[in-house]
Formats: sequence, structure tokens, C-alpha cells
Amino acid sequence: MRIVLLGPPGSGKGTQAQRLAARIRIPQISTGDLLRAAVARGSELGRQAKEAMESGGLVDDSLVLGMIRERLDEADARKGFILDGFPRNLVQAHALERLLASLGRPLDAVVQFEVDYAELVRRISGRRSCADCGRVFNLLSNPQPAAGEEPCPKTGAPHRLIQRPDDNEATVAERLRVYEEKTRPLIDFYRARGLLRVIDASGDLNEVTRRLVQALGVRRMRAPRVAPRAVRRAAARGRKAARKQALPRRGRTAPGRSRPAKAADARPRRAGAGTAKRTRRTRRR
Repeated sequence: MRIVLLGPPGSGKGTQAQRLAARIRIPQISTGDLLRAAVARGSELGRQAKEAMESGGLVDDSLVLGMIRERLDEADARKGFILDGFPRNLVQAHALERLLASLGRPLDAVVQFEVDYAELVRRISGRRSCADCGRVFNLLSNPQPAAGEEPCPKTGAPHRLIQRPDDNEATVAERLRVYEEKTRPLIDFYRARGLLRVIDASGDLNEVTRRLVQALGVRRMRAPRVAPRAVRRAAARGRKAARKQALPRRGRTAPGRSRPAKAADARPRRAGAGTAKRTRRTRRR
């Protein structure tokens, strides 16, 4: 499936995107992660993005779309993807629509996360992310696992939790105002295209996941029961070889067994049979 998750800051899009990606085995594509990865690699797109960020400006939409296109070309995104944090306005939504149309991979669904604003303020102030792998946690609803249970996949050590500079109550009100002005119009945009599904994203983490999965109509992906052809052939060859070892060739004696007596040796002789034959030969002479 090709999915976009929409919602105000703190609505849980990042956490639920991670859970959904693990459930249906398609990648979560976060534009923030793409930007950081491109800068770290030193690619041309990353270099341009770094220049924009260091100058205090916004990264141009064309750069972000270029990174998304590169990411969609990777093997794990061929079966689908989950876009988290993009698009954020109508201009980006139109640009994304054109990009996916050019690739022949249009969206299947857009899910809007609805949460009360008072709850959003509480969530954002408790949000933390791992400085190494980027995984999102929340001190209230999704705390970090105990040491040794789920280490950071990049370092193997416990997650190093940090708070983003804009994840504090002083900036929440402004971020929500920008969301209402720029991002909420996307709801009508995707509703008009028949893609929109809306869920209540408040409450228990597992319950929100259940609502999300139900809205999308997806089930957990399972490994195929039938083994690959090469594996089946190897198993068949092994069984055939085992049968050859267990059953000796004709005329040979199996290990640990005595050779069976011939049928002629097993038949009892008739009394006087040999004497009668010798008598007949003597008379002919």
C-alpha cells in the first residue's frame, strides 16, 4: 500500500507509522530522516539542503521531492510506503501527486489523525527521540524500553533520548496555528479524491494502532508457507539420497543382513529322485 499519514504535531503519526511499517513490511518515509541522511551522505541534494538549513531558510520543495523520488527507487519501497510529515500544504500535495503519477504509483489511502488540542500540548511536551536512530518515544504514552530489551538498532546500546528544540509548550501554539492554516486544507483535498480516512488518535497506543489498521483494511503480513523452489528441490534430493542408502541395489546385501538363500536351495528334494536319474542313465548305456 502507498499511504500518507496526516495530523497535527503530537498526534502520533511518527509512532504509528513505525508500528504500521513493521506490521505490513513497507518502509516509513520521514522527510526529516531523508534530509538528515542526505546531509550525512554528502550527496548533491544533501549539500543543497544543508546550505538552506544553515542559512536559516526552508528546504525547497523540489529538493524534498527529489529525495523522496530517490527513496522510492529503493527495493524495499517497491511494494509500498508510508509517508510521514509530507505533504504539509496544498502546493506539496499537488507536487507529490504529479511525482507519483509519473512513477505510476498513486496513493492508496490518506489517514487523518484527530486529537484534542489540549492532549496535543501534553503529548508534545513529553515527546523524545533517539539521537542515533530517530525512533520516537513519549514519556507518557510510549516510554523507552527497559535497558537491554530493545536497544538502538544503530548502536546496540540503549536509546539516547533527546528533546527537539520545538517540542516544548512555548512553541506548540504557533505550530498548531501553522497546521490549521497550511495543513488542514489537505483534508478536503484528499477527501475530494476519495482517499481520506479519519481516525480518533487519542487514547491507548494499541487501540490507536487497531483503529489505524482497521481504517486501512490491512492485516499482518506473514512469511509464505511454501518454501522457495530451490529449497524444495534440495529437500527432495536429500530424501532421494536417503532412500538409496536405506534400500540396497539388487544383488547386493544390505549392511548387517545375511544374504537370503536361493530358491533352489530352499526346495526340499524328493526321496529317491537322484537314484532314479542315475538308474536311467545306466540303462541307456
